[in-house]
Amino acid sequence: MDDVIIIGGSFAGLAAALQLGRARRKVTVLDTGLPRNRFAGHSHGLLGHDHKPPLEILAEARQQLARYPTIRLVNARADAVSGAIDDFSVLTGDGESLAARRLILSYGVADQMPDVPGFAESWGTSIVPCPYCDGFEVAGRHWGLVWSGPQSHNSVRLFHDWTDKLTVFADGHDLSADIRTDLARRDLPVVDGRIIEIAHHKGHIATVNLDTRRNIAVDVLFAHPRNKPSASLHELLGLATVDTPLGIALKLDERHQTSMPGIYAAGDLATLLMPSVTLASSQGAMAGIFAQQSMLV
Repeated sequence: MDDVIIIGGSFAGLAAALQLGRARRKVTVLDTGLPRNRFAGHSHGLLGHDHKPPLEILAEARQQLARYPTIRLVNARADAVSGAIDDFSVLTGDGESLAARRLILSYGVADQMPDVPGFAESWGTSIVPCPYCDGFEVAGRHWGLVWSGPQSHNSVRLFHDWTDKLTVFADGHDLSADIRTDLARRDLPVVDGRIIEIAHHKGHIATVNLDTRRNIAVDVLFAHPRNKPSASLHELLGLATVDTPLGIALKLDERHQTSMPGIYAAGDLATLLMPSVTLASSQGAMAGIFAQQSMLV
């Protein structure tokens, strides 16, 4: 029996495994090799790895984990989870049955691309969700923001640290008079109409095309499409969730434990509003530490 099975081996999962391996706990990490940020050319903000391709960082992390004899990395999907604290069972897509005292869920989320030609092709290149991840590289240029709800108003204020040139695309949303007044006070144009196409060249935006026949040129577009968990294991387990403007996240206590004792979570599955490899790594490390401490006698 493992001490911990980690389901999801991207930044959060591998960070958890590192802490557990250094505590000489027996760990199996299950991963399908499809991290959320695989579309991005570079990852930013992670100390020691700034501006490196995310897949390169993960490959290096896996190599480093190989020196810990109690960590096993398995390229497999977790199909089913059952049991309770100190006696969890995980069935993999390869038919292997694993047992562990604790679980860490770090399988992340999948972004749901809108049915707009050019959007998916530009995702991770010139359509991005996080200014902390990509803002510095395009600072001072013409940004666009696709309005997705009230939380977008905070993005307007946040973006000011990176650029003074911002166009807001309402994309069919009904912006209140108060919000429009505030945007006008900030001298930020609002473009009404729905986005029907992202005209691009190899993922680099040329124009954002609208159903009003307007085509607006921007250098980068910030968007927050809805997302969903990459697996449904939390549903099988009946774990409590919280609704966010972009999807659901697992409900955690202050020790990163879910509503079921012995199951911990980290990464984008646990917080959706500001995806970041730095945050995911930090959460993963803490989940690993808390899981290890919960097994002390």
